[in-house]
Amino acid sequence: MITLHHLRIGRSIFTVWLLEELGAEYQLEVYLRDPTTMRAPEALQKIHPLGKSPVIDDDGLVIAESSAITTYLLEKYDTKHRLAPHRSNLAAWAKFTRWLHYPEGSVFLPLLVKMLLLRSGQAHATFEAFSEKEIKLHFDYIAKQLGASPYILGDDFSAADVGIAYVVSMAKRLGLLSSWPSLPAYLDRVQARPAYQRAIERAVE
Repeated sequence: MITLHHLRIGRSIFTVWLLEELGAEYQLEVYLRDPTTMRAPEALQKIHPLGKSPVIDDDGLVIAESSAITTYLLEKYDTKHRLAPHRSNLAAWAKFTRWLHYPEGSVFLPLLVKMLLLRSGQAHATFEAFSEKEIKLHFDYIAKQLGASPYILGDDFSAADVGIAYVVSMAKRLGLLSSWPSLPAYLDRVQARPAYQRAIERAVE
């Protein structure tokens, strides 16, 4: 059985969501952040040297990094290709893979910079200019890709939506979505899915 090392208040809730979408059996090992520093506890370093979450342990196979975990879980559990296209459709698979890796690879950094600036309460013109320009660039791109579709790749929900929902939800918490009215509606739609609701019930509430 898979053990998900789940850090409260963090991105691993989205791995819980994916596991629920897949109908996989799993157990949670829950960790709490330091209330002062908001850093992960040192106990996570016993699981993986970086001490980050999410990390899964599948009968001794330890995997870190959200996109790598997603790829592994899809290979193992999504045998009917409900959440990702079959590799035989190379163009569709390549597009899916691009959107799967895009949130962590491109969008997260400017959001992180913005979050740290807000937490510090200090102005930094260079970092502010960088984050604002990049956030506009990326969220224009996401909103254009979404268009009038219900999901990021069209009419069908996919595992790529889990990652996109992560960065959209982060932007919402930072109060950054006023210029993209389609994105809060998108977030409400994907978070209304039963699997997401089960994930919240099991891992947060």
